[in-house]
Amino acid sequence: MRRSRSTSAPLSRSWRGLHGSSPRSSSGVTKGGWRVPELSVVVPAFRERENIPALLHALEQALAGLDWETIVVVDDAFDGTEDLVRERAQRDPRVRCIQRIGRRGLASACIEGMLASSAPYLAVIDADLQHDETLVPQLLAKARREEADVAVASRYMAGGSTGELAPKRVRLSRLAATLSATLCEGLTDPTSGFFVVRRTFLDRVVRNLYGRGFKILLDLIAAARGKIRIVELPYRMRSRAYGESKLGARVVAEFFMLLLYHFMGRLLPARFFLFAAVGVTGVGLHLCVLWPLFALTGNFALSQAVATWAAMTSNFFLNNVFTYGDQRLRGRLMWRGLLSFYAACGIGALINLAIAEWLFLKSLPYWVAGLGGASIAALWNFFATASFTWGARPPQGADAAR
Repeated sequence: MRRSRSTSAPLSRSWRGLHGSSPRSSSGVTKGGWRVPELSVVVPAFRERENIPALLHALEQALAGLDWETIVVVDDAFDGTEDLVRERAQRDPRVRCIQRIGRRGLASACIEGMLASSAPYLAVIDADLQHDETLVPQLLAKARREEADVAVASRYMAGGSTGELAPKRVRLSRLAATLSATLCEGLTDPTSGFFVVRRTFLDRVVRNLYGRGFKILLDLIAAARGKIRIVELPYRMRSRAYGESKLGARVVAEFFMLLLYHFMGRLLPARFFLFAAVGVTGVGLHLCVLWPLFALTGNFALSQAVATWAAMTSNFFLNNVFTYGDQRLRGRLMWRGLLSFYAACGIGALINLAIAEWLFLKSLPYWVAGLGGASIAALWNFFATASFTWGARPPQGADAAR
C-alpha cells in the first residue's frame, strides 16, 4: 500500500525542561529543548466535568515513557469542563483545550482536535472513562509495528466485551456494525470510538469525511475509498461512573445519514434524505388534519389551509431537532426560522403547482405530473431552507450544546 510521508517537521507540544528527560520516541525529534509529541490523544468532551480530571491523570500514567499530548475538545455546556482542562494545562503543557462555541458533535470535535495536532499518530478516546486508557500504548505499538493506517480497540473480537452495557444498547451497537459491514469489511467493531490513526492516513481522507454525527471511525474508514490497513485489539468496555449517555434519536438519525452519505457517493446531501423522510410524516399529518376538519366544516379550502399549516409547522420542528440537530435553532432564532420556513415552503408549493400543471399539459399522466412537481418542490424546499432557515448565523452560546 502506498503511504504518503509528512514533508515538514511537526511542531513541539511538550517541554522537556518542565517534565524532565523522557525516553526518546521513535520520532526522535527535538527542537530548542522542546519535545515533539509522537502521539496526540484527542478527547471529545461534552458535560464530562466529573470525569475529566480522572481521565487526564489516567492518561498521564498510561502514556509514561512516550512523547505525547492530550487535546480535549470541549463543546460548550456551561458546566466548567473547559476550566478544569485549562487548570491542568497550566501545570502540564502536554494538555491542551479547544473550546468550541456554536459548534457541536462528537465527529466534528474529533476532526478539529486531530487537525490541531502535528503528531504522526492520533488517538481518539471518550471522556467518560469507559475506554481502557492503558490500551493506548498497545494500539500505538501495533500500528507502528504492522504499519497500519488504523488500530482499533474492539469490543466484539475474541477477548473483548461490552461490559455492563444495557442489552438494548448492545443490540443497537451490533445492528449498526451489521449495517456498516459493506463499508468496513472485516472490521469487527466499526462503531468503536476508541482507536489510533496514522496522520498521513487522516490527511488522505479528511476531505471525504461526512464530519457530523457520532461515529468518526466509520466515517474515516468509509472515506478511504480504497486500500486501507486496519489492525484490532480486544478491550473490555467499562461502566460509566458519572454523567449520562448521549445516545438518542438524533444519534440514530445521524448514523443513517452517515451511511447514506457514503453509499450515495454524495450525489445528494445526506441531510436531504432525512428532510424527505420528515416530509413524508408531514403528508401523513396533513391527511390526518384534512379529513376530520373537512368532515366537520364542509369547507375544503379552510380545511386544506389548516392542514397545510399544521404539516409545515410539524416539518419545521422535526427538521430542527433531527435533520439540523447540529445547527438547532432556539429562542428568537427558532421563531424567525419558522417564518422563513413557511415562506420557503410556500414558494415550494407554487413551484409544485406550476411544474405539475406544465407536465400535465404536456400530456403526461396525472400521477407523473404530480410526482414531478412534488420532487422539484422538495429539492427547492431543502436547498432554500438549508440556506435561509438553517444557514450561517451567529453562535448561540448555551444553545450550542450538543
